[in-house]
Amino acid sequence: MYYQQAILTRRNSYSGIRYSDEPAIFAWELMNEPRCVSNSSGPHLQAWIAEMAAYVKSLDAKHLVTVGIEGFYGTGIAERLGYNPGDWAASFCSDFIQNSAVENIDFASVHAYPDSWLPKASMEEKLRYLSSWVDSHLNDSEHILKKPVLFSEVGYLQHVDGNSTVDRDILLRVVYDKIYDSARKLQAGGGALIWQLMVEGTHMYHDDFSLVARDHPSTYKLITEQSCRLQMLYKNDRDPDWQCPIQP
Repeated sequence: MYYQQAILTRRNSYSGIRYSDEPAIFAWELMNEPRCVSNSSGPHLQAWIAEMAAYVKSLDAKHLVTVGIEGFYGTGIAERLGYNPGDWAASFCSDFIQNSAVENIDFASVHAYPDSWLPKASMEEKLRYLSSWVDSHLNDSEHILKKPVLFSEVGYLQHVDGNSTVDRDILLRVVYDKIYDSARKLQAGGGALIWQLMVEGTHMYHDDFSLVARDHPSTYKLITEQSCRLQMLYKNDRDPDWQCPIQP
């Protein structure tokens, strides 16, 4: 709790702006992939999310707040368990619907790592799974939560066989197309963020999912095209000649 207060009330050392007033910050995530495996039905984690979301809002009413969960379904709605990548996913005691429904949570968050979650599956099986995973969370966000959903981490491992870039692009396209279709219909799809795009010169901080734009031009092109077409959905009608400023 105290570290949250320290961050939210800190002033940017260059601009002097408090983080709670910083327009460059989009949202606060309570925790990356919170879990509570010692509490099988999940009330401890649920109570923590409710308490922390309210606390963050009490310090900063200007920014959005999300949980940071992977999006696994808990045992509360048995028919949703089939969307999990395996029985193990329900053991973390997080629940996409329950956790995201907390009053002070502004939008839902989901992760997608089909390669890591289904290591023995074929590419076709991973594609089918990912498609179902995205659809279920878009539908639940639209019809049950009635909140936007951000796929805040979409990752694919780097493989030594050289197919990583092609496979990542195929999987990323599935997510992007579904998000775009949802946003085009003014539904819950809010966006998707790749894990993780690195800036040149930061290779020493990479993990097995990292990529530098210049080294992966096809993936970077997908990212910029998705940014552009989503931006076009909210284009100012008074500026019909607007063009995407981002160049692949």
